Amino acid sequence: MNASTNDGAIRNLSDLPSPRGLPLLGNMLQLDLPRLHLVFEKWAEEFGSMFTIGLGPKRVFVCSDADLLQIALRERPERYRRVSSVESISKEMNANGVFSVEGEGWRPQRRLVMQALASRNFSSFFPILKVITERLHKKWEHSAKAGQVVDMTHDLVRFTVDATTALAFGEDPNTIEESGNVIQEHLAEVFPMMMKRINAPIPLWRYFKLPSDRKFDRALEAIHAHVELLIERSRKRMREQPSASPRNLLEAMLAAASLPDSGITDDIVVANVITMLLADEDTTAHSLAWTMYFISQDKGLQSRLHMASADAFGSSQVCPAFEDIKKLDLFESVTQEASRFKPVVPLIYLEPVVDVVLGNVSLPSGTPLFFVLRPSMLDSKSFGRPHEFLPERWSAGHLEVQPHDSKAYAQFGAGPRVCPGRYLATVEMRLVLSMLSRNFSMELATSPERIREIAAFTMMPNTMPVRLKSLH
Repeated sequence: MNASTNDGAIRNLSDLPSPRGLPLLGNMLQLDLPRLHLVFEKWAEEFGSMFTIGLGPKRVFVCSDADLLQIALRERPERYRRVSSVESISKEMNANGVFSVEGEGWRPQRRLVMQALASRNFSSFFPILKVITERLHKKWEHSAKAGQVVDMTHDLVRFTVDATTALAFGEDPNTIEESGNVIQEHLAEVFPMMMKRINAPIPLWRYFKLPSDRKFDRALEAIHAHVELLIERSRKRMREQPSASPRNLLEAMLAAASLPDSGITDDIVVANVITMLLADEDTTAHSLAWTMYFISQDKGLQSRLHMASADAFGSSQVCPAFEDIKKLDLFESVTQEASRFKPVVPLIYLEPVVDVVLGNVSLPSGTPLFFVLRPSMLDSKSFGRPHEFLPERWSAGHLEVQPHDSKAYAQFGAGPRVCPGRYLATVEMRLVLSMLSRNFSMELATSPERIREIAAFTMMPNTMPVRLKSLH
């Protein structure tokens, strides 16, 4: 047993406070899945940074202490892993990629993905990102001139699907301009169902399928068919140009899979294609949507961002060159501050793979650990003036607002399994927000109170309608 902290007597789960539950069921009926993070945040206010809940006969350790989360994340994969249901459900979907895979299978997948998404590759990626950003600008310009309300979540998801598919798989699906039943609509079915199944005490879908399960199966079939076509076309290009170096993530995985004793099977390739599509579509799009929630309500901030983009772009309407991305630090600061208030990753699910002591609590191997992220990000011990929206706290040196505990901000994770797509996400967010601020002013087309937080593995807005006004 490893004692991660040594202050005070060792406690068991039974020594921690817990919300009142029902016999046999525990707290299951109190867990409203679309509001799950809000339920845990309310209990954290009532019971403190460590408490337990009952899921049937199983006890769950719930924690909002950022330091303890950092310990668990940095001791992966030797001492902690994602809660086992994440991997089992991903396997059922034939999508056990770098996000969900555990054990020794993780390392070769991680190596492949990190090589493909290394920051040194982004100068060659920039031209296609610019094209997709220009396409989004054209769509928003049309909406502004027509006086149409823009469904930001819808448009941003399509942007990230186009960007990820083009960069990682060598094809541009152009879902921004294409109407009808596109792949992003099938991807949107995945995370809500994953969250439902991860938290289900009994896997009923394995024995009896409800209409929602059958709809999910159809979405998975469409996603797998889409991925198989991507793989088939990539293999065709590689056969036609056998001496060419891999040009994207998919080609790198296919090349690695063809090597003797690579350990990279077709199933692993498929799983990581799906993982890439899901991860960027969900996290980046919703981070952007929540950022626009704050920008649209602050005319002064809009003016600052417009001036920053005009200074960086000159007469251009979008970021003109890869070198200009580094001039857009303010836009990244705004997205970080927005996600401090509206984290798209509000919960992290882990479990120890050996008996451990965490925060002086003895946790047997396999105990579910639910970490709640927002409370520490809104705590004055972590961030000065925590309830004020202050992007400058993220500027170089962050001397303007103290304290500033960056460990309390874990939206990309930490430790060996920190998100490999974080650099792509920050580049995409800089490009979209700078284009928006350069060309438009905006306001919400509904009251802020009508925009609610929905937990569906990531945390998304239920709606984000915006009116745009062209500045040209």
